[in-house]
Amino acid sequence: MYYIYILTNKSNSVLYIGMTGDLRRRVYEHNIGIIDGFSKKYNTKKLVYFEEYQSPQRAIAREKQLKKWTRKKKDLLIETTNPEWLDHSERFI
Repeated sequence: MYYIYILTNKSNSVLYIGMTGDLRRRVYEHNIGIIDGFSKKYNTKKLVYFEEYQSPQRAIAREKQLKKWTRKKKDLLIETTNPEWLDHSERFI
C-alpha cells in the first residue's frame, strides 16, 4: 500500500503533504524529528488526513495534485473526514 498524508502543527497553522509506502514508519519519523526540512522546521507532527493507494504512481499523482490546491480547499478536504482536526498519528506510532 501507498499513502498520501497531511500533517499539521499544534495550532493547525501549517500543512505538510507527503507520500510514503510505510505510513507507520513515516509518521514515527516525523514525530521524533529525524526528517529534516519543512516538516521539522514547522513541527508538523499531527496526522490529520491520509489516503491509501495500491500504486505508487497514483499516490504520487494525488500528492502533486493536493500540493497545488489552495489552503482553503485542503482544509475542506481534511474536514470531510476529520472535522475536529484530531491527531490520528497515535494509531500509527
